[in-house]
Amino acid sequence: MAIVRTRPITSTQRYQALNRPLLTSASSEPALTKARSHGCGGRNCHGRITMRRRGGGHRRLLRSIDFFRDKLDVEARVQHIAYDPNRSATIALLVYADGEKRYIPAPENLAIGDRVMSTNQPPQDYRVGWSLPLSLVPMAMPIHCVELLPGKGAQLARGAGVSVQLLAIDAGKATIRLPSGEVRLVDARCRATLGSLGNGEHNRRSLGKAGRNRWLGKRPRVRGVVMNPVDHPMGGGEGRSSGGGHPVSPWGQLSKGLPTRKRFRDANTQILIRRNGKKLRRR
Repeated sequence: MAIVRTRPITSTQRYQALNRPLLTSASSEPALTKARSHGCGGRNCHGRITMRRRGGGHRRLLRSIDFFRDKLDVEARVQHIAYDPNRSATIALLVYADGEKRYIPAPENLAIGDRVMSTNQPPQDYRVGWSLPLSLVPMAMPIHCVELLPGKGAQLARGAGVSVQLLAIDAGKATIRLPSGEVRLVDARCRATLGSLGNGEHNRRSLGKAGRNRWLGKRPRVRGVVMNPVDHPMGGGEGRSSGGGHPVSPWGQLSKGLPTRKRFRDANTQILIRRNGKKLRRR
């Protein structure tokens, strides 16, 4: 995997830098893919735009990803590493001994032909791609695809190049450090996959042109200060002026410095250290 820069024979390639992960040329598995319904363009079920600057983009096929890893004690072989247009990480196609096929997020250093397994028993050798409960994972070992609740499926550390560090296990609770720096508690029965996720150079790419953003379904972003007052509270004025007010959204909500996370909720009780380094204040 490397960042590739081509000879700039066009204006687009002058600023373009794309990551080229090591993928196989095999096509997607038909039984594990399905057509995606037409894009919603950032609209909710009532047709109102709730997420701006979304729409268009190239057609995508949805891959069915196994985030549960609930096929226990059955060895699987990695058949190929594939690209998934719906996520930043690459995916690996597993072929189990009984013939079943499943996609999983591909960890770093996972190669074609490797053997992986999901088990609840202590393994003889800790290999990349194995799925284990947190109570069986060695301390300080990088893991990814971590569950928040046992049996709910992986919810943490699913992006390219990220990993979670296991710090301690005490009284049935595992202390983990997330990629954001947050330290929290989860049930030690929750499953996790060994290793860090692959395609870690995904964030170093440079798209090179605005059209490539449109292919990804991202529409142009217009600053509020260049709009008219009828369109945005920060619009209008002579020259570059925002009126001297605090930055706000088009509906007048403060856009900088306003906490958006609820202080008192059940998930917050398991947080030991916030991502900003502060300890969460208890009720």
